[in-house]
Amino acid sequence: MKKPFDLAGVLHRRAGKDGDFRERFLADPRDTIESEFGVTLPEDHGIHVHEETYSTTHVVLPPRSKLSEAEREEARTGATSLEFLKKTMHDPAPPIRPPAPERAISLASDTLVGAARESIGRGLDFLKSTIDPNGAWHCIRFNIADPGIPRHFERPPFVSALCALALGRSDDARAKAICAATRAYLADTVEYPGLWRYYLHLPQDLDSSALCSMVVGNHPWVLLGRNVPRMLANRDDEGRFMTWVLDEDEPNVVAPFRIEADPVVNANVIAYLGDHPATKDAQRWLAALIDEERLEGSSKWYPDTIAIYYATARAMTLAHPALGELRPVLAERILDLRDGKGDFGNVLQTAQAVSALDDLGDLDRIDTKHQVERFIGSQRDDGSWPEILAFGDQSLKWGQFGQIGHGSESVTSAFCIEAMERLVRTP
Repeated sequence: MKKPFDLAGVLHRRAGKDGDFRERFLADPRDTIESEFGVTLPEDHGIHVHEETYSTTHVVLPPRSKLSEAEREEARTGATSLEFLKKTMHDPAPPIRPPAPERAISLASDTLVGAARESIGRGLDFLKSTIDPNGAWHCIRFNIADPGIPRHFERPPFVSALCALALGRSDDARAKAICAATRAYLADTVEYPGLWRYYLHLPQDLDSSALCSMVVGNHPWVLLGRNVPRMLANRDDEGRFMTWVLDEDEPNVVAPFRIEADPVVNANVIAYLGDHPATKDAQRWLAALIDEERLEGSSKWYPDTIAIYYATARAMTLAHPALGELRPVLAERILDLRDGKGDFGNVLQTAQAVSALDDLGDLDRIDTKHQVERFIGSQRDDGSWPEILAFGDQSLKWGQFGQIGHGSESVTSAFCIEAMERLVRTP
């Protein structure tokens, strides 16, 4: 079942009215939550229920920060230091590999699914070789304006969640194993009360938090909605969700240049929180942007309209009936982006367009056989698809640090596998 918006509130109200439920909940909270709501809680996370009385009051303190005061102070003051920024990244990344020339593939209809499954398998084998032992996906941070600036590997929780959501469409045992490792990595990087951040020197953000929460939905903080009040408090006067979650002691390095209300960020938060009165204003704003074709320049973090359409279509599916009235308009907007060959741009854009159309129920309006052949024809011998800009600050100038972009062969491959899985399930 889909978890309630406020599961903790549901438990409180149920325990207040149902004495038998209250006794079961006090005696075995884990079994009670799992049996009542059809979830499986992580075995290594304890659940304790305290019952206040008219003569006893409990005060529950949040967990201690995972970071020492010295580490947090370094993060607050280190955002302008190149040496500190290097510590937030990892090993230098090799130069970008040019895409392999796309091969012209022509498959007979009776061999199409088998060829696609073989391609998906090679892609999963490649991904398995790139995920680190902790379950983190690797991305590459690079400079769009100056390719001479060194490239670095990075493994923020956001990237792992973004790719795991795409890979979650696959029933292949290799995909399931990768996603299980990713969930463990995300659970290990969560901060109370269920929020995540991209880099140590940046504040927590709703984009990372929404995506990670969707992947680790059975973590008790997420399941009980501990992070929901913080998310709802992070709206502007128009009800749109702002990207950064700023506390008094957080580094405010994002304030001078931020575009708070990003359409993809809002779509991802809606996908997590669902169709609730608290998300209605954000839904109306996002729908108006798309319906009135006002997306140009609206996203600071995503490079094209297909990325916005993809996130919006995913939100429609996960938060149904949210944004439902936008469905026919969104499908037409995506289909209008096709070129003369029926493609939607590069292979990453095409993968996101295919997946979005599937979410909208309009995949039969494109040549699915051609798309399968294109994905197979653009795949390298090692099972990967090429590194392509997936997201990044499209306007920020960091002086010597330049204009930041993010992407990797792993990221592109996850989206291509997602699209292929959807295509082979289409009659």
